[in-house]
Amino acid sequence: MRVYLDNAATTPLDKEVFDAMAPYMLEHFGNPSSIHGHGREVRAAIEKARKTIAGLLHTSPAEIFFTSGGTEADNTAIVCTIRALGIKHAITSQLEHHAVLHTLQMLEKKGELTLNYLRHNAQGVLDLEHLEELLAQNPQTLVSVMHANNEIGNLNDVEAIGAICKKHNAVFHADTVQTMGHYRHDLQKLNANFIVGSAHKFHGPKGVGFLYADAGIKVQPLIHGGSQERNMRGGTENVYGIIGLAKALEIAYRDMDEHQQHIQGLKDRLIHKLKEQVDGLTFNGLSADADKSLYTVLSVSLPPSDITEMLLFSLDINKISASGGSACSSGANAGSHVLEALGIDPNRGNIRFSFSKYNTPEEIDYVAEKLAQLYKKVPA
Repeated sequence: MRVYLDNAATTPLDKEVFDAMAPYMLEHFGNPSSIHGHGREVRAAIEKARKTIAGLLHTSPAEIFFTSGGTEADNTAIVCTIRALGIKHAITSQLEHHAVLHTLQMLEKKGELTLNYLRHNAQGVLDLEHLEELLAQNPQTLVSVMHANNEIGNLNDVEAIGAICKKHNAVFHADTVQTMGHYRHDLQKLNANFIVGSAHKFHGPKGVGFLYADAGIKVQPLIHGGSQERNMRGGTENVYGIIGLAKALEIAYRDMDEHQQHIQGLKDRLIHKLKEQVDGLTFNGLSADADKSLYTVLSVSLPPSDITEMLLFSLDINKISASGGSACSSGANAGSHVLEALGIDPNRGNIRFSFSKYNTPEEIDYVAEKLAQLYKKVPA
């Protein structure tokens, strides 16, 4: 048995999505900027995809811009807003994805803004009273906080954060890469000026994503070139990627309730099995709390052992694919700024298991069994 439990890094492509993309790989090849029939045919497909995504998010198609993925979308929202509006202060957390954290730190290093980090507790829960305090002192601010943490699965209350930002006239960017396609986002209710999506996180193709940008905020493009994306992103569109993105999100919304129930059941099963079979095991952040964490992510902290440094390799030998944190991490504890910020003991083995609709109970049982075997000599 080979088990893939690294779906927070990327998900397998849905066959329905591939079928929707295939004609635009093989038959409908026109450049969407061309005015002839071949081009107009493809342009119409892109606009249909844009309309589909906007409809699912309850917003206008004019506020959806296609990008190469979540990183570009996050960078566009942050850099272009700060420069267009002359914002000199930003607030984020130490737990954000590097697409956000490194971008803001780069702007701070260049002297374009001052940056404050929200306080959080040992479980990664953000202090929203601190957000109120910071915004009271700096009302014209960009706030960038993720909806769900990609490493420990914590869900942040983006509705409450959005309300606080609106109260203080701050711009709110929510990194929704891990929740897009797994939760419903209603932009008529969420006070967010920017949210983002990346197709490969919900069974779409790699290399394509989108940015929702509030029409009330006028920003300049991050990537200059042609007039594509209504002058917001130069470069020929990734046509079949865009088609796949829209189809994947459509399927995700169509089947969301069923898949959430299935995946939460798998996560609960793994939690139960691991508690039962591995002594000294704990869970990072709120990832074992069904009400407060992303149902697709479980962050496991295993007791110190002589196999800690080789833990992910040992799992791979047993045909189990998982990660130590984000997809950028190589070892069981390597490179995780999130776990470091939480003060997690570096001598423990930390694994992020992340699930999809394609995983099965049999796979979960196999993973629990193999982990138990690896830790059979670990004392209680």
